[in-house]
Parts: sequence; structure tokens; C-alpha cells
Amino acid sequence: MDAKWKYLFIPLVLILCSGFFRTDGDIYFQVSRSIDVFGKVYKEVSFNYVDYLNPEEFMISGINGMLSSLDPYTVFIDEKRKSDIDLLTSGKYGGIGISIGLRNDKITIVDIMDGYSAQRQGIRIGDVITKINNVEINKDNFEDISSLVKGEPGTEVQLTIGREGDEEYVFNLIREEIKIKNLTYGSFVPENSNNVFLKLTGFTRTAGDEIQKTLTDLKLQKGVSSIILDLRGNPGGLLDAAVDVCEKFLKKNQLVVTVRGRDSSSTKAYYSTEEPVAGDSKLVVLVDSGSASASEIVAAAIQDHDRGIILGTDTFGKGLVQTVIPLSYNTSLKITTAKYYTPSGRCIQKIDYSRNNKVFVSSKGTTSQVFKTDHDRQVFGAGGIKPDTFVVNDSEINVVNDLSSKGMIFKYANIFTNSHSKDDFYKTGNDFLFNNFLEFLKKENYKYKSAIEKQLTELLSEAKKEKYNKTFLSDINSLEEKIKGTRDFEIKNHKQEILNSLRSEMLTRYEGSNGRIRELLNNDRQFKIALEVVNNNDLYNHLLYNH
Repeated sequence: MDAKWKYLFIPLVLILCSGFFRTDGDIYFQVSRSIDVFGKVYKEVSFNYVDYLNPEEFMISGINGMLSSLDPYTVFIDEKRKSDIDLLTSGKYGGIGISIGLRNDKITIVDIMDGYSAQRQGIRIGDVITKINNVEINKDNFEDISSLVKGEPGTEVQLTIGREGDEEYVFNLIREEIKIKNLTYGSFVPENSNNVFLKLTGFTRTAGDEIQKTLTDLKLQKGVSSIILDLRGNPGGLLDAAVDVCEKFLKKNQLVVTVRGRDSSSTKAYYSTEEPVAGDSKLVVLVDSGSASASEIVAAAIQDHDRGIILGTDTFGKGLVQTVIPLSYNTSLKITTAKYYTPSGRCIQKIDYSRNNKVFVSSKGTTSQVFKTDHDRQVFGAGGIKPDTFVVNDSEINVVNDLSSKGMIFKYANIFTNSHSKDDFYKTGNDFLFNNFLEFLKKENYKYKSAIEKQLTELLSEAKKEKYNKTFLSDINSLEEKIKGTRDFEIKNHKQEILNSLRSEMLTRYEGSNGRIRELLNNDRQFKIALEVVNNNDLYNHLLYNH
């Protein structure tokens, strides 16, 4: 068929099948006309609005408004956030090796990376940044802190630090090339076993290499019979990195993922290209609702090829692929350009962003769509990755969450570790530590208000509005007072859970993230069940072959 008639025929089919007519010429005309209208509106408002505008911010608002009609992953990246893209694509940046956060409205150092200038010169977790190069730092300029701290390796940055119980310190730090670790923990757990625990927290370019090196080094120590790969809370990253990680576990030449764009010419399949360093070791992958994107690509490939068991709760459900397109003036556009499909053919995208949307229409799978793994097990499309064995971690304790959210555990850990050595910590008994913490809470005038108390307060407020009789109001007040009397009991009733949080927070100060992870694993239900699975051949094989 002549090429010209071929392209004329396609729109005709669209008329018959969908009642929607569009040609490429229409698109180019509509785009050109819309740009003209958009530009004129921008120009007229910029010049004639009653108050003076910031033209740059006004344009960014317009761009963001336009992109908000699509999915949340299609975003404009201005000059200030370019370093975030560089970090994602290269896995490194110029800095001093700290992570910061807001704690009680103060800019606080919440993590320190091993081996870099901040750690070497004595900066501690819990230190409060008050100045950077003589610029006063507070919550109002929190968004600017990253650009102030980061810079070219070899240059100097000055931090003024406030420390619990001490006066201020001034640190002159040399920026270095910081390489982000994707694999934050990799060792035999339990220590005397042949089971390897891998905690993967990101997917920058080096993720696969980090797993390769860690497993190679561990295999030199002794045999590796099983691996537990922890992808919980891992939001993903680069597609290529996900494929690289899969290659450490899948057989050579197995399909990892297929990426499909708007038309068939933009379809690309990715296969494993190397022999797996993990060999045929048993494998359990831990996932939860925070496992997204690249994490789901790995989990799905492992599941579809029956290479290992997925354990935990349903994953996030992000089946969209983004491409970063450089624009002028050091800006970029991160745009969704494709969807990915697992080896069995399923798209696991959970949310349909085109629903009730006039801008675009999207095809989306449903959770009722059935697909088959290599061993003929049933798996389903949409809704994320459903684990082979559904295991929920112990329910979160409200009082522990409240202590954490109000910074009590973080602050106490600062005070204790600033005045006690690591040896002192290990010698300190749980009873002494807990009672000392209770004394700290009294000094801080900490008041715990349970969910029931909050509901009673709301009920009392509504009852007063509706003018209920005094007897009813008195009964609510009486019940509220009785519940207040159980506050101390509720804290003491969850002594062990509070101690777990305290000890893991303190070990972060003494031993870094490795110490924290080891402590958390002692009370991790999902990890313990994963261990039981890999240590029980019958159970492992049943889940993998007969599920």
C-alpha cells in the first residue's frame, strides 16, 4: 500500500472505532495555536497585571499548572533542582556527607555518611545547623540549604552547629565527591548462618555493582545458601539499574522487562546478559507499599520467572517510565514516556491518571487480569505486585509513633550518646534506660494523647455545639479523666517497643546505619518469617511451585 494512503487509512479506522478524529496536521496546528495563545496570555498578564509580577516564577507556575493535568511524575525541573537529577543519574555529588531534616522547627542533621568530611571532623547526628557560610539558617529557607551545602569537590563550606547541652561549634569542611550507596547493608544474618541479608535503598547506576561486589566478597568467606533481598521502602530509580540488579539473580538471557511507549516503534525489551552472581541460592524478596518503580521491576521479574519468593505486603503500583529531557537555561523536563510490562506481560500500574481527565486517555489493566509465571502460577495485572506470601509487620504502636513524631526519642538519643560512650551504652540495662527515659519525658513535659482521647475531645466539642444536657457532657468529661489516668500505663505497657526504638536510634549514633539495621532486624517480623521460609525446604518449594 502506498505510504500516503496508509496514513490516510489509519485516521479513518479511528473514526469508525472510536468516533475520535485526529491527524498529525491537526496536532501540529493545535500545538502551534496553543503556544501562541499561551504566550500572549503570559505577556499581557506580565505587563498589565495590577501588581508587579516575578516573570520567571509566573512562568514556572504556568508550566506546573499545565503538567499537573498529567501524572505526578511528569515535572519541570528548574535550575535549583538540577542537582537532584544529576544525583539520580550519576549517583554522586559534591558535598560533606550529611542528611538534614526539620526537627521541632530546627534544621537538624539526621544522618551522617561514613568516611566523609562531616564524620571525620566530628559532626554528629542531632546537631542543629544555625549558619552556613554566615547565612542564617531556619525553617523558612530550608529549601535553599541543599544548594548552600553542595558544591564543587575541593571547595570549602563553613557550618555553625548547635549541640545539645553545649555552646555553638564552627566547622570548616571540604566538599568531596559523595557516592551514594544503594546497598546500605550486606552481610550474613544471623552471623553464624549461610543466609545473606541485602538492604537495597535506591537504584542509581551503581546498584548492581554494589550487589555484585558484596555477594562476591561474602562468598569468599563461606557458602551462600540463601539471600533475603530487602526492597521495603525503596522508591526506585533508574530502569537500567533495575535491569542490572535483576541480572545478579536471574539466569542469562531471561527477559527482565519490556518498555512500551505511545507507538509500537518505541517498544524495547531488556534481557539479562550475564551469569548471576547469586547462582541458585534460595531467594526471598521483602516488599511493602513503599516498594515502587524499579523495586517493582525487580520483584516482578523474580516472581514471573519463579526465581524466588516475594514476601510482605502489596507494592506501590507504579508502572510508568520517565525520561529526562534537557531544556534551555539549565532546566529539564522529566516526562512519562512509556509503561513497563513484566516478563509475564502484566502492567502493574495502580492509578489511572487519565480518569475524568479531558487532556488524555490511557489504557490500564485491571486486577482481574490473570497472567502466568514460568511455573504456571497465577499473577495479576494492575494494583502493584502482590506477594507470594502476605506477611504484615507488627502493628505500629500509637504511643511509639507519638514519641517519634514529637522528637522525644531523637532528642533523648542525642543527650545520651553525647554523654555516654558506646561501652557505656552496652553496659546500660534496659530497666535503667527506660526509667531514665521516663524522667526525661517529665522534664520535657511530654503529654501523650491517645486516639481515643482525641475522639472524646471532638465528641465533647460537638456535644456542646448541639447543646446536649449537662449529664451527658459530665459523662464524657468523666470518661476523659479516666483515660488520662491510663497515660503512664500505656507508655509502660509498651516498654519493649519503646526500648527497641531507643536502642536503634542510639546505635545509629555509635555504629551508623549498619548498627541501626542490625538492631531493627531483631524485632522484624517479616524478616524472621523470611528466615523461616529459606530454612524450610518443603515450605520454600511449596510456595515457589505449588502456590
